[in-house]
Amino acid sequence: MKKIVAWKPLPEDVLSYLQQHVKVVQVDPAQHDAFVAALRDADGGIGASVKITPAMLEGATRLKALSTVSVGFDQFDVADLTQRGIVLAHTPDVLTESTADTVFSLILASARRVVELAAWVKAGQWQHSIGPEQFGGDVQGKTLGIVGLGRIGGAVARRAALGFNMKVLYTNRSANHEAEEAYGARRVELPKLLANADFVCLQVPLTPQTRHMIGANELRAMKKTAILINASRGATVDEHALIEALQNGTIHGAGLDVFETEPLPADSPLLKMANVVALPHIGSATHETRHAMARNAAENLVAALDGTLATNIVNREVLQR
Repeated sequence: MKKIVAWKPLPEDVLSYLQQHVKVVQVDPAQHDAFVAALRDADGGIGASVKITPAMLEGATRLKALSTVSVGFDQFDVADLTQRGIVLAHTPDVLTESTADTVFSLILASARRVVELAAWVKAGQWQHSIGPEQFGGDVQGKTLGIVGLGRIGGAVARRAALGFNMKVLYTNRSANHEAEEAYGARRVELPKLLANADFVCLQVPLTPQTRHMIGANELRAMKKTAILINASRGATVDEHALIEALQNGTIHGAGLDVFETEPLPADSPLLKMANVVALPHIGSATHETRHAMARNAAENLVAALDGTLATNIVNREVLQR
């Protein structure tokens, strides 16, 4: 029976499913040496939120497949895995709707100052009828700019156009004809999107090309009334530049589910800003979605080891070797 390493706790039924097909060795990734030793003796692995470096795979000659319980795969050196002939699988579909819900909750919370004013009420400061100093801004009818109109971006566009009558601008490597026809989305270059959007929403993977794609120049190009929404990867934004832009009034606010360093350091200026909604990377964090992701990742791994996986493959070129 093939052996796999699980470096993330899995639901009991998902663990049982895996055990029907492979021998499962559960490890704590914090015990680095034991984790690396387990990988060297395994045919496959499943987990999330741990950096897997090329050095950790030296000597892991049996390893044929890794499956991440996530849509993002920036914790892996994909080129190195491909060179080693190791298939990398991910879970791009099952978290689309719950993540889009999170994105839109950031839009609404940031525009209507939900977190700030909820804390204001709990602090006993609601002593009389509210005035303009507590007002927020509208969401309906505004312009949403989506940077990266893939699965999640498309789901956000649907909520915006059909639910809130928003105009949707987007940038993408290729045209999304479905979103254009169904939601009236209009493809533009990034500078035009930044100049016209009331909300700028990032939905791109973290790659060398997208790292710090939103920096000081891009923030200055946005409206002073605009709000930046990031639920993709923290490093797509130059966090230092964002902090300065928020402090200086270059942009109005930010709704953030991801950060360059996670967990967010206790001394981060972002934690002290009333115009920032900060969440602990909860994009897909519902009971239903996380269970579906774990099951999908397990099925991906079993199929990859059997040589039958046809979808959810990050480095499909491995199959052409």
